[in-house]
Amino acid sequence: MNDKDTQLLLRECSAGIRMAIASIDDVLPYLEDSELKQVLKESKTEHKDLEKDIDDTLHKHGCEGKEPNIMAKGMSKIKTNAEMAFKPTASQAASLITDGCGMGIKSIHKYINQYPAASSEVMNLAQRISKLEDNLENKMK
Repeated sequence: MNDKDTQLLLRECSAGIRMAIASIDDVLPYLEDSELKQVLKESKTEHKDLEKDIDDTLHKHGCEGKEPNIMAKGMSKIKTNAEMAFKPTASQAASLITDGCGMGIKSIHKYINQYPAASSEVMNLAQRISKLEDNLENKMK
C-alpha cells in the first residue's frame, strides 16, 4: 500500500462520483417517463450512498475531496441541456446517461491502473463506482 496512490485514487473516486450525480441531476428535470425517472432517482440514491462512503474514507485519510474537472462538467451540462431541449425523450435521456456511464467506467479504470499501490479499501471503492456505472448503463439499455 502506498499512501500517495491511496490518496490520489480516493480523490479521483470523489470527483467521479460527484460527476455522476451531477449528470443524473442534469437529466432528471427533463424526464416525463415515470419508470425511467424512478430508475435514475434510485441510482442517484445509490451514488449518494457511495459518495458518503468515499467522503468518510477521505476524512479517515485526512484528505479533501475533489471536484470534477470544470470543463468536463460544463461540457456535459451543455450537451445534456442542448440535446434534451431539442429532443426531450426517454430514449435521448437514456442515451446520454449510457454515454456518461461508459466514460465514467473508462475513467475510473484509468485511475485504478494509474495508482496500483492504493489501499485495498480504496481500490474497492473504485471498483464499486465501476460496478454502479455498469449496472446503470445496463438498465439504460
